[in-house]
Amino acid sequence: MAPLLEVRDLAVKFLTDDGVVRAVDGISYSVEAGRSLGIVGESGSGKSVSSQTILGLTRAGNATFSGQVLFEGRDLLTMSERDMREVRGEDIAMIFQDPLSSLHPFHRIGDQLIEAVRTHHDVSKQAAKERAVEMLSLVGIPDPKGRIASYPHEFSGGMRQRTMIAMALINSPKLLIADEPTTALDVTVQAQILELIARLQEETGTAVILITHDLGVVAEMTHDIAVMYAGRIVERATPEQLFASPQHPHTWGLLRSIPRLDTLRGEQLVPIEGRPPSLINRPSGCAFHPRCPFVREAHKRVDPTLEPVDGDPAHEVACLLPVQTRRELWRHLAAGEPPDRARAVVPMGDAR
Repeated sequence: MAPLLEVRDLAVKFLTDDGVVRAVDGISYSVEAGRSLGIVGESGSGKSVSSQTILGLTRAGNATFSGQVLFEGRDLLTMSERDMREVRGEDIAMIFQDPLSSLHPFHRIGDQLIEAVRTHHDVSKQAAKERAVEMLSLVGIPDPKGRIASYPHEFSGGMRQRTMIAMALINSPKLLIADEPTTALDVTVQAQILELIARLQEETGTAVILITHDLGVVAEMTHDIAVMYAGRIVERATPEQLFASPQHPHTWGLLRSIPRLDTLRGEQLVPIEGRPPSLINRPSGCAFHPRCPFVREAHKRVDPTLEPVDGDPAHEVACLLPVQTRRELWRHLAAGEPPDRARAVVPMGDAR
């Protein structure tokens, strides 16, 4: 069966006064109907830009694109703006990071939901209002009939995010893109929002792309995970594969920075050393090599591509270290040993 969404070698560049920013540098992935993909990485890795490009939100201004974004076989990159407006909100919907800035402050919640329905469907205002009340009830807003008359500032952060989910799902889209949907929410509300998205996906069969910087968020939320760094996907795997046998040093850093229940109280988290690279002056060879504790000289010259791990197409990694070396290094790192110690006891092998 053909995937619902297939991204092929997508590249997005922005022309600035300082040079060309390669925000997305040739990524490929696919999402099937009813399944979910988690895209994780540090800030500036290209997660949000890639997803905004799918919806045509980076077309204005100084952006240029290449590659293909096929949705049900149609290339969204070559689609006219008029056709994109029909797809956007109807077939593909998006939940943005900040619900307060995504909702219009001068219009009532109900009016904004009604507009979302009537933009795509020729229905009466009363029918659209009934649909709005239904969706607010579905996402857990108390007294939905009364609260549709409220303004965004009268809702809490969690209620605003629930409203954004209601707006995204009000037209029963085939694909939902959730861009950091729990940003700035407290832990309890985060769990409620993620549980809500998972429940609605199960009930409606909507495909989901979940964008986050937190691997812990996607651990039980997604069927597949793509780890991005410097505009590229450096590792792609199922959650089981990624957490049991991660293969890229950047993924190791993300995993080691997650708080764990089995660590001693007061023990400090382990940050990834250094800073993300400039997307204008990308490092030569492997983009992660300036921050990699296990860098070899060849890593500074050779640019790795995604390759299957032990021939498994479900688990791919872009790393020049031999696979057995990577497994041994992660075994030591997962046991809490520092990178210098792991490097000292594991034969590094020859870089490919």
